[in-house]
Amino acid sequence: MERLWGLLQRAQSLSPRPSQTIYKPVEGTQQGRLEEEEEDREEGPEPPVPFCPMKLRGPEPRLSFTGRQSLGLWASAGRRAAPYLVLMALLIFTGAFLLGYVAFRGSCQACGDDVLVVSEDVNYEPGPETQQGTMYWSDLQALFLRLLGEGCLEEAIRQTSLRERVAGSAGMAALAGDIRQALSRQKLDHVWMDTHYVGLQFPDPAHPNTLHWVDEAGGQLRLEDPDVYCPYSATGNATGALVYAHYGRPGDLQHLRSLGVEPAGRLLLMRLGAISFAQKVASAQDFGALGVLIYPDPADLSQDPHKPELPSHRAVYGHVHLGTGDPYTPGFPSFNQTQFPPVQSSGLPSILAQPISADIALQLLRSLCCHRSTEGRVGPRSGQVGCGHSHPAGAGSDLLLNGFRPRRSLLFISWDGGDFGSVGSTEWLEGYLSVLHLKAVVYVSLDNAVLGDDKFHAKTSPLLISLIENILKQVDSPNHSGQTLFEHVVSHNQSWDAEVVRPLPMDSSAYSFTAFAGVPAVEFSFLEDGQAYPFLHTKDDTYENLHRALRGRLPAVAQAVAQLAGQLLIRLSHDHLLPLDFSRYGDEVLRHMGSLNEFSGDLKARGLTLQWVYSARGDYIRAAEKLRKEIYSSEESDERLMRMYNVRIMRVEFYFLSQYVSPADSPFRHIFLGHGDHTLGALLDHARLLRSGGARDPKTASSRQVPGLDFQEGRFRRQLALLTWTLQGAANALSGDVWNIDNNF
Repeated sequence: MERLWGLLQRAQSLSPRPSQTIYKPVEGTQQGRLEEEEEDREEGPEPPVPFCPMKLRGPEPRLSFTGRQSLGLWASAGRRAAPYLVLMALLIFTGAFLLGYVAFRGSCQACGDDVLVVSEDVNYEPGPETQQGTMYWSDLQALFLRLLGEGCLEEAIRQTSLRERVAGSAGMAALAGDIRQALSRQKLDHVWMDTHYVGLQFPDPAHPNTLHWVDEAGGQLRLEDPDVYCPYSATGNATGALVYAHYGRPGDLQHLRSLGVEPAGRLLLMRLGAISFAQKVASAQDFGALGVLIYPDPADLSQDPHKPELPSHRAVYGHVHLGTGDPYTPGFPSFNQTQFPPVQSSGLPSILAQPISADIALQLLRSLCCHRSTEGRVGPRSGQVGCGHSHPAGAGSDLLLNGFRPRRSLLFISWDGGDFGSVGSTEWLEGYLSVLHLKAVVYVSLDNAVLGDDKFHAKTSPLLISLIENILKQVDSPNHSGQTLFEHVVSHNQSWDAEVVRPLPMDSSAYSFTAFAGVPAVEFSFLEDGQAYPFLHTKDDTYENLHRALRGRLPAVAQAVAQLAGQLLIRLSHDHLLPLDFSRYGDEVLRHMGSLNEFSGDLKARGLTLQWVYSARGDYIRAAEKLRKEIYSSEESDERLMRMYNVRIMRVEFYFLSQYVSPADSPFRHIFLGHGDHTLGALLDHARLLRSGGARDPKTASSRQVPGLDFQEGRFRRQLALLTWTLQGAANALSGDVWNIDNNF
């Protein structure tokens, strides 16, 4: 375990003293909701539309809760155990977070005798310890692979699985201490803990959630596990007719309306999948529903008799805050010294939500044909504390001892509170935001890295796609002997990026780094082919079940992830020029514009044009090509020039954060990945309203669509302006200095 800590690390002139900050508890109330990745799933037949009366009742909201110091490093909240076990093992051997400082101190032993590594101090000169031989990429790659071992990975996963992993718990505090000790043994420059005080929602054991029939017969539908709930659900009671709403996408609810079934004033029964819990509840709220029940449909889970199945009595956990971080300090880090504003996240729902099992759902679905009525009681009470732990990495371990010292620093970080909406990572990010957007190069997440062994997905920024392709060609497939991961991928789809690349979902800890802070990020995942890993967010998500689901191939898949992440970090920390493909965003704009072109005729009829967006895209492409030519014709040994280029490259993602909207009102300002009127997705959704009379595809209808809203020309013009000038600003910034800009505005 100790052999590979410090992998790819470089020494920094930081304080050698470990530090820990302790803060006092705070009080507040809680509710909430969140968004997850859309997944392509085979849709089963839809049950009939008829509905029956139903009532949801919950305990009265508590107006205060006790905060407590939390030292946990994980984001499992007791529900996502196995994937986080893998995360910890991989963290130990590769690292989950890279902060590359283009302006950094120290020297590069990997660069040869005549290369001066750029320092924040322009007068810095290398010391005698830098005068060593060159270590090339092939040498680093071979050394890294030699140091990696499957057995140690599996044992680390197994041992960590024995710990309690509820966010903010004593078990998490103990685990944090163990990891801190392990890091401290690895000769890192600095190891520390950050403690945050946030509002987490837990069920009240004295007043468990219940579900009841309310017709003449009465009776309670027994919830098999009262500990399974939807964090940040509203509290209170609701009564209404029960309606089946498929996956709960806006298109599904619009389809109900087209059939003459109004979701407003009713309780909606939704199946798990396609979109997140938070998106389902947000859609239901937008359509005027009173509450939501969410169940795992067996048709969406694996039917393979050789793989373990989710028991039909098991409900699936999921929070419903449509956002990330602590919803009671939106935009602010939850440190003790923070003056908390009297506001809550706009992503907190005002309706009730409760997960139920397939068995309970079956009883409710049968009742739809009988017009029976039910009563429900939902709304867990206020909760406790979460935190994030960060471990910056310096020089250490075998790679360093064998002569490799990265040009850029690495931070190895593990979080707590992830199941409540990436709370630990977001609060940490908010606390260091002013530093990160100037110095952070890439965030690499190993959350949910191993959920299967059949296929591979990379949820990532476009800037990293080319680098990922290169690394895939150098990593062996874990279950196809003699093939690289790239060869395995293209055997299914010659367009490898269409098979592999996905946008970052809001439920990923990586999402906020890109959408909120403008730092390119990637999250790797090995998945099952077809059906999803069935135990995620349940009490059955254990090391044993994950091992069974992978048919004993867990060590091999974990090793593949370690190779992938490790080699990616070596490239990002070793190369003179940052290997980020800044030209990719030109293709990204073109892809979205292809969808907008469908409405060009409708827009022209209203005197509107997309000409200026095309012009801004053209300026960006020209700026990218100009920078590429400058780099090609320059000397790589010119460290000052490389530093200048790297500064421009590393800030490309930040350029796509709209400067024309308030971070307080629209924290996810990224025009491609964010949420709000400033995004390209919102513009496309608005354009679809030009043809609101036509049927919408429930798979493509966005959660941003507001039911009943007509096309508004003034709003569309403003959206177009916000998008155009953000894109134009990115083109101008990529061009370099003001006098280098030759764009015609």
